[in-house]
Formats: sequence, C-alpha cells, structure tokens
Amino acid sequence: MAKLRHIAVSVKNLEESAQFYERVFGLKRVGAETLGAGSGIYLSDGVVNLALLKLNGTDFVGTHHFGFIVDDTESTRALIEAEGGSFFMKFGEEGKENAEDKFKDPEGVIFDISHTGWAGTV
Repeated sequence: MAKLRHIAVSVKNLEESAQFYERVFGLKRVGAETLGAGSGIYLSDGVVNLALLKLNGTDFVGTHHFGFIVDDTESTRALIEAEGGSFFMKFGEEGKENAEDKFKDPEGVIFDISHTGWAGTV
C-alpha cells in the first residue's frame, strides 16, 4: 500500500518559511539542496517530509506536488499509466533518499512516487 509521505510547497523566501514551520509546528530541518531548477529546504515531523521550494523562473506560491512511498515503482508506474496518468520526469539519484519519479494525473496534477522515500520519512 502506498503511503503519503511528501508535500512540496513553493515559497518566496526559503529561510523565513522554514523558520515559520520550525517555530509554529516544531518541524525539524532534515536537509537542503540547491539544484539547477532552484533550491529547497526539507523539514519533517518524523513521518512526512515538507519540501519548501524556491523555483527558478517562477513567482508561483503554493502547493506544488505531493509524493507517495511505494513498494514497487515499476508496477505502480504501470498502474498509473493504465489509469490515465503520465510519466513526467525522474528526479534525484536512483536508490538514494529523495529519488522520485514524477507523474501527472489525468488532470495534470503533479505527484511523485519513490521507493526510497524522502529525508525524515523513515
């Protein structure tokens, strides 16, 4: 069974947003990275990873995507595609934390599946 373990939110100010969620909800910082597409700070309550993203070239603020840990990415991909979803892109290094396959549901909503999960979701 898939488990919802990752929510990504696009923000204007990474550090201010991270401090807000740390102070208000007691989330712990579990990682950060800067990539070609932008930067992120990862927070967790020990179960769910909240990725705060500052994406290059966009002023979009809000929920960007969500992700599920799955037992078998290949069979899940086949089911997604059989139900009208489509593969979007790979992100991260296969077999490592934060590695994910990105899809769009039939309405275009972006979501991820991962076998390894995200920082703070163990």
